[in-house]
Amino acid sequence: MSAIRLSERQKEILRLVKDKGPITGDEIGAHFNLTRATLRPDLAILTMTGLLDARPRVGYFDPGPKARSFVAEQLETIPVKRVKALPIVVQQGQSVYEAVVTLFLEDLSTLFIVDQEGSLEGVLTSKDLLKAAIGKGDLQTMPVEMVMTRFPQVIWVDEDAPVTEALEKIHQSQVSCLPVLKGGRIPTGRFDLGIVLKLLEEMAQGHFEEGGIW
Repeated sequence: MSAIRLSERQKEILRLVKDKGPITGDEIGAHFNLTRATLRPDLAILTMTGLLDARPRVGYFDPGPKARSFVAEQLETIPVKRVKALPIVVQQGQSVYEAVVTLFLEDLSTLFIVDQEGSLEGVLTSKDLLKAAIGKGDLQTMPVEMVMTRFPQVIWVDEDAPVTEALEKIHQSQVSCLPVLKGGRIPTGRFDLGIVLKLLEEMAQGHFEEGGIW
């Protein structure tokens, strides 16, 4: 994997684990005066990219300069298509108002815009819809194409790519959700931080080592 940009908190977590590891998630949270849940995205990124290692009933520890993270090693063998969530799509030409209703009903932050053949045309986020809502346009007549991020600029992951690749794309681009595509254009799922946290949580509980979680 290529080098990733770390936040100051992630760098401090690495220093803490190197000095005091093995250390539990609760102990790391106490150091920052934060809950373990708040730190989960940081711990997920550091663990799945191999900068930290984690073992059930042991905690987080420094894998060393040459060692491979157990979690990162395992996730490189898992294709995204095995853990992806269902994509929520909106047809090109529908109104921004319809997209707002869909986003609210599905309780998501990202919608995928497709054409009549099902090919991805763009991505629409809650931020895009908020900008449209505070503007002067009529949401019931404004097509989603006017506010979406169009396909050439969309960050996506192939369904056959390993989970580690999807994680790195999320971290590098700072997006919260990736379209999972088949054949480079057809959305077959979505990959987001909720999936990342579920994977890390199940591994931390030992389910993966006990025979897999899929």
